[in-house]
Amino acid sequence: MPHLDQAQQANSPAARPRARETFRYINWLFNPYQRLDVPAIYDLLSTRAATERALYLNLGFWRDATNLDAASEALADLLADAVQLSPGDQLLDVGYGFADQDMRWAERYQPAQIIGLNLTQSQVEIARQRVAERGLSEKIDLRQGSATAMDLPDESVDKVIALECAFHFRSREQFLREAFRVLRPGGRIAIADILPRPAQGSAWQRFKRKTSWALVAGKFSIPWDNAYPIPTYHAKLKLRGYQQIDVESIRDRVYAPLHHWLRGHRDTLQRLHPVARFAAKLALRRDPETLYAGLDYVLATAVKPTR
Repeated sequence: MPHLDQAQQANSPAARPRARETFRYINWLFNPYQRLDVPAIYDLLSTRAATERALYLNLGFWRDATNLDAASEALADLLADAVQLSPGDQLLDVGYGFADQDMRWAERYQPAQIIGLNLTQSQVEIARQRVAERGLSEKIDLRQGSATAMDLPDESVDKVIALECAFHFRSREQFLREAFRVLRPGGRIAIADILPRPAQGSAWQRFKRKTSWALVAGKFSIPWDNAYPIPTYHAKLKLRGYQQIDVESIRDRVYAPLHHWLRGHRDTLQRLHPVARFAAKLALRRDPETLYAGLDYVLATAVKPTR
C-alpha cells in the first residue's frame, strides 16, 4: 500500500471526524463562551470513562475504595442502601448513563424490575446493548425519556434513585415533583448530587468558591435554578411533600480522595480523549481545596408519606 504523506493523512476520511471531535473538545473545555447542553456533553465524552472495568462516569464514594472502579461501585451501593432497595421492588433510575449501576443493582439487590430514564440517545443505545449482553433485558427496562416529565403512571414505583445527575435537570425541583408523583406511598428517594457551597469567609475564600462553582456549572450545564445550598435543598423536598428528609454533605469522601488518587494513577487518564486528558492534568496540578472550593456533594434521602 503506498505511503501517505502527512498532508494526505490529515485530509483522509478517518482523520476528519477525529479533527472535528478534537475541535469540539477544545471549544467546550477552553472557550469560556461555549456551553453545551447535557446530551451534547455526554455524546462528546462517549465511552471514554476513566474506570478500568466499567463505564461509570460518577466521581465515586471514597470511604474504603482503593481505585476508581471500586469507588464508583461504592457510590452506587450507597444509594441502593439509602433507599433500602430490596427483592421485589420496582426501582426507577434516572440518568442511568451506561447502566453499570443498574446491572449491579439487578444482580446484588434483586429488585423485581428496574426502569431507567435517560435523555442521551447514544448512552441509551449502548446501555441497552450492554444489558442485553449480560442477559438482564427482562429485568432492566431502559428508556429514552425525561426525569422532569416522566412517562410513568402515578404511584407506580417503590424507589427512585438519581446517581450524580439531578444537578443537570431543568429543574431539579420539577424532578422532585415528578418523583413524588410516581412513588407509591411509603416509597423512598435517594440522590447523589452536586451543589454550590455558600460563598463565605474571607474575600479570597468567597472568590475561590464562586469561581469554582461558576466554572463547573458553565461547563457541565448546571442551570442557575439548581444553584442552592443544603438548607434550600431540604426545604424544597419538604415543600414537595416528602418526609424523613436528610441532606448530608459527603464532599470529603468524594472530591479530595478522587483528586489524590488520580494524581497517583495518571495512567488512568490515558483512557480519556487527548484534550480531556490535557485538561485533567492541568486540574491535577492545583490544590483540591482550591479546585473544588465552591462544590458541595450531598446524599439526599426522603420518603413519600403513607396516606
